Amino acid sequence: MQKLCHDFPDLTQRDIETMVTGFFNEITAQLAKGGRVELRGFGAFSTRSRDARTGRNPRTGEQVEVDAKKVPYFKPGKEMRERLNLTEVVAE
Repeated sequence: MQKLCHDFPDLTQRDIETMVTGFFNEITAQLAKGGRVELRGFGAFSTRSRDARTGRNPRTGEQVEVDAKKVPYFKPGKEMRERLNLTEVVAE
């Protein structure tokens, strides 16, 4: 947030915090409805279903039942993947 405050000195830190929080709240709300959120050049957020299963308590080793649930999933966009995999050419 400090970078945004620096880049937009006419906005207060409270204004920026309100915008960023609202942005993430909208993504969360859309995913809660079962929707998908795509940010061009960045990636897409969606949910995936996980089946119920038998898990294990790591502390006691006891078996526990884990309910079925939805989990968030992020798939990076092509542009992000390309930027992450750039190889710098080092001049000798």
